[in-house]
Amino acid sequence: MKKHPDSYENQQLKQRILALETQLLEQESVLKNNKEKLLDNEETIRNNDQSLLKKDTLIIQKDHKISTLEEYIRYLTNQRFGASSEKLASSQFGLFDEAELLCDEPVVEESTQIPAHQRKKKRPSIPEHLPVTDIIHDLPDDEKFCPHDQTELRHFSDECSKQLDYIPAKMTVLNHIRRKYMCPCCNNYLVTANKPAQPIEKSIASSGLLAQVVTHKYCDALPLYRQSKGIFKRLGVELDPTTLANWVIKCGQLVQPLINLAYDHLRAENVLFMDETVLQVLKEKDRSANQQSRMWVMTNTGERKIVLFHYSPTRETAVAEYMLDDFNGALMTDGYVVYDKIAEIKSLSHLGCWAHARRYFKEASDTQPKGVSGKPEQALAYIQKLFRIEENIKTATDAEKYERRQSESLPILATIKEWLDKSLKQNVQSAKLKKALTYLNNQWPKLIRYTENGAWPIDNNIAENCVRPLVIGRKNWLFAATADGAKASANLYSLAETAKANGIDPSEYFKAIFTLLPQAKTIEDVEALLPWNINKVVD
Repeated sequence: MKKHPDSYENQQLKQRILALETQLLEQESVLKNNKEKLLDNEETIRNNDQSLLKKDTLIIQKDHKISTLEEYIRYLTNQRFGASSEKLASSQFGLFDEAELLCDEPVVEESTQIPAHQRKKKRPSIPEHLPVTDIIHDLPDDEKFCPHDQTELRHFSDECSKQLDYIPAKMTVLNHIRRKYMCPCCNNYLVTANKPAQPIEKSIASSGLLAQVVTHKYCDALPLYRQSKGIFKRLGVELDPTTLANWVIKCGQLVQPLINLAYDHLRAENVLFMDETVLQVLKEKDRSANQQSRMWVMTNTGERKIVLFHYSPTRETAVAEYMLDDFNGALMTDGYVVYDKIAEIKSLSHLGCWAHARRYFKEASDTQPKGVSGKPEQALAYIQKLFRIEENIKTATDAEKYERRQSESLPILATIKEWLDKSLKQNVQSAKLKKALTYLNNQWPKLIRYTENGAWPIDNNIAENCVRPLVIGRKNWLFAATADGAKASANLYSLAETAKANGIDPSEYFKAIFTLLPQAKTIEDVEALLPWNINKVVD
């Protein structure tokens, strides 16, 4: 049978088609591989992008951390070597006008050369109330003749120059002799003279010695160990620090009636100031030695100035509630949340402290590079204006203060609020500045409340100043050994600072109350020993 003439060509065509199909399959395979590679590359690119994004984020975080640390270094450097005052210098008061205060860009200050000057030293003066001992310097008898004609010289005047002298303290012994009597007839009646009650019965410490120990510790910040090994040892008396500590605790317990009465007087005031600071107590039930306790302070600005310290192991609302008790006036504090709670519970008029707000902006200002002025300085300039108004109306009546605050302070406060709202919407890099702005915003309703009453203060500096002696003392004696010691310290600090606030020498006051308080029988007797009454009793 003969083949079809096209069969060969058909076969060739089929072979070519097959070859093309094979080639197509190979190209599809290559294309698929390329597509897979492309997907892999895209995945790699995405991974690289994510890695780069993470690295960029890490760099941003590190840059922010570096910036924060540099800010903190500048702050600490300024704290260590810079001026401690929070107020702007008079030359900076007009640094910003209203337009600059609302601008966003930092202002670079132009350097100003201040001519050198020499400060005049104040010559110490001699108080007139001190006793004077005359020391007469005279010529020898053989020099009281004129060298020209040998006539006897006549005394016509004196040339005087005064010096301050110091008579060192000395220890003496008080020997109490109680006379005993008996009937010479029957010998059955015996009687012994009474000895006045002592601050610490059966103790060798007199009121004068106890007063000096307490004054040295709570007014001169002299720890008991230094008194024992320094002052008393030089005077030839061995007094163990533990003995001194026991005396101080008993003195603190002795004056508790005075503290109770002082609380009653203080709670009757219209405006109170409160603050607190840390205190370490080594031996306290259910607490470790490194846990921080608190020393609270409450004071006033009335005619009878009172400063009361209260020790507590915690910083809880119950402590402030106890101290305030039935007080129903205006309370000036810092921004600690416990005060907000207690003011709400007792329906008090709660006032915010502009000095605290200023302090945060001062800290933010200290972190800025030298010569650069920005938002912190803007805030400080505003706050300085508020304090300048308060300085100008310091001697005014409450009604006059109210009028001046309404006409002068309120417009400034409105401008500060506008600036604050604008600043909060901006991206603030400085951690210190962010903290200052947040504090100002959170405390704003309390900060502006002082303008509602002429008798209300602008800051809490009075309470902070009362805390300062304790802080200075704490740097020396470091801690309280027991809770009883801390409570005694609170009572004795209270009387020391109250005495000073009323113009009374604490050492004389302590000696008087340690002598008279053990003999007090009634509340009237105790009332007579409060600092503003003590002169009536002692005189």
